[in-house]
Amino acid sequence: MKGIMKWTGIIGGVFLVLIIAAALIIPRVMDIKKYKPVIQEKIASATGRTFTFGDDMDVSVFPWVGVRLTDLRLGNPDGFKEKDMVAVKGFEVRLKVMPLLSKRIEVKTFVLDSPEIYLEKMKDGRANWEGLGKGEEKKEDPGKKTGPSPLGLEALNIDSFSVINGRVTYSDAGAGLKKEISDLNLKLSGISFEKPVGISFSVKLDGKPVLLEGSVGPVGKYPGKGTVPLDLVLKAMDQLEVNIKGSLTDPVATQGFDLDIQVAPFSPKKLAQALNQALPLESKDPGVLEKLALTVKAKGNPTSVSLSSGELVLDDSKLTFSADAKEFSLPNVKFDVQLDHIDLDRYLPEAKAKKETPSSSAPASAGSKAKKTDYGPLRKLILDGKMTIAKLKARGATVEKLMVHVLAKNGVITVDPLTLDLYQGSILSKVEVNVQKDDPTTQMNVDAKGIQAGPLIKDTVKKEWIEGTLKAGFGLSMTGDTPETVKKTLTGQGEFVFTDGAVIGVDLADTVRSLQSILGAGEAVTEKPKTDFAEFKIPFTAKDGLIRIDGTSLSSPLMRVTAGGTAHLATEALDLKIDPKLVATLKGQGDTQARSGLTVPVLITGSFSSPKVRPDIKGMLGTGTGLDPETLKKQVLGGGNDPEQKPPQPDVKQQIKDLLPGFGK
Repeated sequence: MKGIMKWTGIIGGVFLVLIIAAALIIPRVMDIKKYKPVIQEKIASATGRTFTFGDDMDVSVFPWVGVRLTDLRLGNPDGFKEKDMVAVKGFEVRLKVMPLLSKRIEVKTFVLDSPEIYLEKMKDGRANWEGLGKGEEKKEDPGKKTGPSPLGLEALNIDSFSVINGRVTYSDAGAGLKKEISDLNLKLSGISFEKPVGISFSVKLDGKPVLLEGSVGPVGKYPGKGTVPLDLVLKAMDQLEVNIKGSLTDPVATQGFDLDIQVAPFSPKKLAQALNQALPLESKDPGVLEKLALTVKAKGNPTSVSLSSGELVLDDSKLTFSADAKEFSLPNVKFDVQLDHIDLDRYLPEAKAKKETPSSSAPASAGSKAKKTDYGPLRKLILDGKMTIAKLKARGATVEKLMVHVLAKNGVITVDPLTLDLYQGSILSKVEVNVQKDDPTTQMNVDAKGIQAGPLIKDTVKKEWIEGTLKAGFGLSMTGDTPETVKKTLTGQGEFVFTDGAVIGVDLADTVRSLQSILGAGEAVTEKPKTDFAEFKIPFTAKDGLIRIDGTSLSSPLMRVTAGGTAHLATEALDLKIDPKLVATLKGQGDTQARSGLTVPVLITGSFSSPKVRPDIKGMLGTGTGLDPETLKKQVLGGGNDPEQKPPQPDVKQQIKDLLPGFGK
């Protein structure tokens, strides 16, 4: 046994001496430059491009097999701006020889020094990366195992893999686009099957720094299979920091992922400035878009994705959310969103006065017909979404406890319910949109109660039209997706009821008092005109865009107003009649008894944009009223039979004649 061990040691020692001698002698006596044309030809044949490298090269054998090449160049096809598609200043790799005998790769270092890559797309659509390489790779069954690993290796250990000072330039002549990635540095350390791989990647995008650091793995003996942990941090533009931690499952086959994603608070406004990009909207409030943060857990694969424990912070608003998506060809989506509060007016641009432009009376040409909307995607969509907002401000109006539940299936989209509280009242509504046909149909039902109309209108349109508590209920249906078709098809009925309020801008009683002042029977009132009421009821019906408001009534102490007529949405034509009447009662709301008094009908005609308002003299003095000029004069004066009443002065009579032709005859 001792003899065997002795001779084994001697033989092993001889082999060791031979290997060392070869490592020291072979590089000195072998002319490696004579293999340069063969290497260049092989690579050119494999890529279909010209390939060259410099004469400054070096080869070592022991203990590390080393190769160092310089000035490597892979050419561009003819017609492109740059001569070379890839240029590398230097390349070096060192690996151990002995482990190769047992299918173990041990690499000391792998370095690409100053690689430059030019990606170019011409105006005719040709790109220099097209056609790179020849033949097709044989597809392997991902489930088939051909050895200890898909690479046929027992072990892999690479101390360092580095790319130093790289540059990538992309240009698209057709789009007039040019982008550059510079100062590209990549270092992978501790590459093996059994341990995590350290990653350090830095680059400048158009001069702005981006850094990726962390670890991936271990990848196992079968890269692309099993679970691969990762822990990465992305930093960009000195503004953005994203942390990604979790795992990838079977990255080659099932491509599953389970990740915790956290975006540290940053300023979207400053990030846009760093990217030299303008924000999509110039917000009214310059103090917004200063803080954005996100945390979410994402899990999925190529067939489904789920988001859970999501939290988005925008300035002082916080949104929590979860979502699931599958059957991406449809898709099938489910989500649940809760927002604590937001003031959208802060993010919207400052309202600007509309410039009046003369409308063109020329008819639209036949070729200018609007393109039909494609509702195909909505017909396939399956959706079940819920959204709640504790407090929302938009267009001046404040809404609380907003809740929306939207469902979509087979081309029918239903919002049921849509509820909200606003201005001491509430709204409950249901909306259904059917897009199964080319022209969508919409049905809407709304029930509102207890809403303070005055503050609502004042906040939203900055006008004072009406005051009072609003109760409303209506159902409407319409067809089409353009304002023109909706106006022509609007059909339904409903009722608006205002109680204990006032119509701002009109004072019928003051009008009569002014007449009395002219006649010498009183003083003119100069306060802001307003008609107080106990109840103002507006029932309506709509048929193909024609709205009728017959039965409209206003009841207030000493006054009753009835109204009726039509408004056509398509033609914007008005045909309304208002009959105010002074009555001898203080009763307002709920009074249905017929009352007598002075009736001064008003006709409203013309269009929505240019209404014409005039008194209905014929209706006031016609035979149907039972009033003659003398009786009307007495009722305006408020007495008529009082012997102490002073007769009007001549100039006052003339004023009355001017106001009401035929009154003094």
